[in-house]
Amino acid sequence: MKYEKICKTLDDTKELAENFAKLITNGCFISLYGEIGAGKTAFVKLVADALEVKEKVTSPSFVILNEYHSGILPVYHFDLYRLENEGVKTILDELREYSEGKQVTFVEWAEFSQDEIPFNHIKINVTYEDNDERKYSFEGFGYDNIKIIEELNK
Repeated sequence: MKYEKICKTLDDTKELAENFAKLITNGCFISLYGEIGAGKTAFVKLVADALEVKEKVTSPSFVILNEYHSGILPVYHFDLYRLENEGVKTILDELREYSEGKQVTFVEWAEFSQDEIPFNHIKINVTYEDNDERKYSFEGFGYDNIKIIEELNK
């Protein structure tokens, strides 16, 4: 199951993030793909805002993982960009651990995960479009995540 949305403005992206956040309050593991500057972290920030995270949400590029515990449910934000193959291997257990339970886990640069993303997840690909627009493509894997994508399609 897939869903695509072109966001022409930041308000469009905020609306998408808010709608998505309403659907993941039971927890979700999200893998994010896209070029540098495409809007992956911006989308995470907007979803975190919608989940009432009080802390300032920042890119975990240099620290690998940021944790936020002040919202409706815990939000974990990984960035695998700076990890080499050996570095990714050291956090695979953590990725599996953060894929279970009532929490929201985002993994930016998931293509560096060596195909270790849990089966049950939502893949979001962010791409540049014309006129500085962004296209968000969602794909659900696993029953619950397919249901989330079906709800986005309504």
